[in-house]
Amino acid sequence: MENVRAKKHLGQHFLKDLDAAKRIVDLYQDKNSNKLVLEIGPGMGVLTQYLLKREELDLVLVEIDTESVAYLKKNFSIAEDKIIEGDFLKMNFEEKLQVSGNQKFGIIGNFPYNISSQIFFTVLDHKDQIEEIVGMVQKEVGQRIASKPGNKDYGILSVLLQAFYDIEYCFTVLPGAFNPPPKVDSGVIRLVRNYDKVLDCDFKKFKLVVKTAFNQRRKMLSNALKPITTKEIPYANKRAENLDYLQFVELTKLIFETA
Repeated sequence: MENVRAKKHLGQHFLKDLDAAKRIVDLYQDKNSNKLVLEIGPGMGVLTQYLLKREELDLVLVEIDTESVAYLKKNFSIAEDKIIEGDFLKMNFEEKLQVSGNQKFGIIGNFPYNISSQIFFTVLDHKDQIEEIVGMVQKEVGQRIASKPGNKDYGILSVLLQAFYDIEYCFTVLPGAFNPPPKVDSGVIRLVRNYDKVLDCDFKKFKLVVKTAFNQRRKMLSNALKPITTKEIPYANKRAENLDYLQFVELTKLIFETA
């Protein structure tokens, strides 16, 4: 079979730099005890070939592109039930992976740029199962997720993910490493679940406060949060980008849990 044709509507840019592929796989440290790891969007298997050499891993591929699925089945010795043709964003993990509600697993992949943020919001929905993520995304998305308070890149995903994960921006990959080359640089990030971080408030309310604060990020919090509270709040004269996740927890508790 010939190489898979990259499809623009799926955001496909196939990594061809083998050194970069191996570095990405080497970053995955296998923190989850049952060894299950999902590769999202394996395409033609440039990461897959190195993941399969990690015999300790129970690898499952999730690929939405029918042509890529056919390529993977022909070119790799992978059991039929280890290749899931479908949309990661719509996956029922318990049904597709045969995992119980508390079973842990990890995620790795060269994530399509057009859904990378959605992938991380899905991770948040399953934060008590997903223990480690190594992913390649658009460089500015990776920098945003890893950014610290006070930085212009710091945003909604930064706060929400940092409330549960330790995050590291690992390295940059230039456009020439892909076929077809994207118009932007890419970045590889690694997230590891930190169970010492305990969210001392309701997550949905926490997310609402964070999103509302950043929806008008140039405004002071006293004005940005007016849609959800009329209370006097701490940090009223600060902007959302200046607060860490613990300060957002404090705001959430004050807004929703005090009379």
